[in-house]
Amino acid sequence: MKKLLCILFIFSGVHTYAQFKTSAAYDLIGRIIPAQKALFVVEALPLLEQEGKDVFEIESRNGKIILRGNNGTAIASALYYYLEEYCHCQITWNGTNLHLPEKLPVVEGKIHRKTPYQYRYYLNYCTFNYSMSWWDWQRWEKEIDWMALHGINMPLAITGEEYTWYLVYKEMGFSDEDLAGFFSGPAYTAWFWMGNLDGWGGPLPLSWIKSHEELQVKILQRERKLGMKPVLPAFTGHVPSAFKRKFPNAKLKETNWKNGFADTYILDSEDPQFALIGKKFLEVQTKLYGTDHLYSADTFNENEPPSNDSLFLSKLSARIYAGMQQADTAAVWVMQGWLFYSDRKFWGTTQIEALLNAVPDDKMILLDLAAEIEPVWKRTAAFYGKSWIWNMLNNFGGNVNLFGRMDGVAAGPALALNDTASKRLSGIGLTMEAIEQNPVMYELMMQHTWQSEPIALDEWLAKYVLNRYGSNDKELVKAWQILRQTVYNGQLIRDGAESIITGRPTLDSVAEWTRTKLNYNRNDLLPAWDLFIKAAAKGEGTDGFRYDLVDITRQVLANYAQPLQQRWVTAYNDKDSTAFLKYSQQFISLINDMDRLLATRKDFMLGPWLSSARKWGHDNSEKALYERNARDLITLWGDAASPLHEYSNRQWSGLLNDFYSQRWLQFFHMLQLSLRSGKPADFSGFDKKISHWEWQWVNEQKVFPDNPHGNSIIIAQELYRKYRPKYMLK
Repeated sequence: MKKLLCILFIFSGVHTYAQFKTSAAYDLIGRIIPAQKALFVVEALPLLEQEGKDVFEIESRNGKIILRGNNGTAIASALYYYLEEYCHCQITWNGTNLHLPEKLPVVEGKIHRKTPYQYRYYLNYCTFNYSMSWWDWQRWEKEIDWMALHGINMPLAITGEEYTWYLVYKEMGFSDEDLAGFFSGPAYTAWFWMGNLDGWGGPLPLSWIKSHEELQVKILQRERKLGMKPVLPAFTGHVPSAFKRKFPNAKLKETNWKNGFADTYILDSEDPQFALIGKKFLEVQTKLYGTDHLYSADTFNENEPPSNDSLFLSKLSARIYAGMQQADTAAVWVMQGWLFYSDRKFWGTTQIEALLNAVPDDKMILLDLAAEIEPVWKRTAAFYGKSWIWNMLNNFGGNVNLFGRMDGVAAGPALALNDTASKRLSGIGLTMEAIEQNPVMYELMMQHTWQSEPIALDEWLAKYVLNRYGSNDKELVKAWQILRQTVYNGQLIRDGAESIITGRPTLDSVAEWTRTKLNYNRNDLLPAWDLFIKAAAKGEGTDGFRYDLVDITRQVLANYAQPLQQRWVTAYNDKDSTAFLKYSQQFISLINDMDRLLATRKDFMLGPWLSSARKWGHDNSEKALYERNARDLITLWGDAASPLHEYSNRQWSGLLNDFYSQRWLQFFHMLQLSLRSGKPADFSGFDKKISHWEWQWVNEQKVFPDNPHGNSIIIAQELYRKYRPKYMLK
């Protein structure tokens, strides 16, 4: 029967092999392991074998490794499988081990893998700013390779959206002046795209708008060559404030994100122009970037709709989809399910059903955006018949704390896949607000791509240690089991705890957006630190090991700040000037020590973030604007009165000494004056004063080192000797 089918396909002119350019896969191999590129052969797999799901094969032949797949991403996944399983290598943002054996290991027999997931989604709107604001093509190229190696085939692709809107609104008669207050600065585009704010951090130079159209073209070309289907944006109603002046009869609704920003304007879906603009946007976008018929649109992201009436919500979503369909009859709406998690008070069963059921089941895909925290699919009957994707969110704001729900992530996707109640579960994904931290969680999550059973964590962690460190050190495996039970146990708190160091100075144990409650006893992390320091003494030293040693040391010291703070707070309350001086100085010394340690790793440095921002500027004015954006996002987030200050705090070298330490020094100076004079400290006055100081810092221009300095292992060992004996401080 198979032979007959193949003959029929051949004679009917239908190709039986995947139509992709093998050159893209060969090029990827050349970028990853250039010295061994010639030892790999790429072949396509017959379409009849894949049954609609990506598939790969690996075998040895005539001294070479054969990689087969139905597209470039499947080939890249085959390569990474071989590198991990046979060469014990690993590629992450924070440490890569590509020490291949001199002779490539032979594959006995044939490896055959088929994914149970049609879609492997990637990115969150917020990732484009918390991590990607300043990326150039070189950095994007590296990320797209990472995506392909990890099986991603459905990336969110919203770079360059401003250019599409610029053309649409210019055609509608809007001037550059009309749009100047619309487009946000480059560090805030995610919230502009989601309709949360207008103009903040701008005005956005036209040079940025045009350069990112060019960047988007490159991103999409590469993703598509590798067989990915990018998700492009669609219209949800967000329009410029100038719209009300241009079209005085338009049905506009004011909405507010309630985070210190001005109102934004939403065009009512009943307005005749709503569908016209939606259609026009997709037409212009398709001319610029092409389409894979997948469109991202999120209604009322962290904004409450004006009515909870089911008919209103049903008509709204129907009109949004109609706008897509008029421009593209094959359009599929991809919606983040975040609103159902973040505002459950509004989004009850009736409201969710109304919003979703107005769109045909095969024309909508829901992202269960934080399924590892709370699986929304379980309380929505698996999104009422729509296709949906199980996603791990894990990180908020780009905070660098060690955190994750390791056991839950190891089991969650497979348990859902094998649960009949999950109905049309069609994929898995990564929807973190920021990347380049906690690499173990992302390696773990994407392990699900090619299997349908829960991951056996004991075995997987041992393999992770071998691939990351090139070592079978049982004590490092033991250390990772401790990390699993402490920082990665995912209990008690939603996301990783922050250190009081990065909180706005206070006598309290917490500060706004600085939640310091740990999901483990801080002393329980010490044995893992002990084992990493011991391994360093034995000569462990891969890039991944050095990163992990720095990160664990950073976390231990960040945790130590809490009891140390309690010491100087007690001294202040007891009016003990001598003890206050002693412990406050130790607190500042701790920050300085952390800064020195983190300066040894580019992953933990402020300098590269700021310099990469300035590189986009064509003149001093643009460079200053981009640096201000870069500084603001990770500190105040808005202006001096911003309620989001510290949301995106980073424990980075440069930021610790130049920002956080300086704030604490000013706070300690105020408290010392209070102790000397006997007068109460003016805490509310300090808060106003320090917020203005922070705004001044945001607007400064100062060069920070771009390159790491110092030896990670030597400094970590030094800090271990200094802090380990005193760590049991209560």
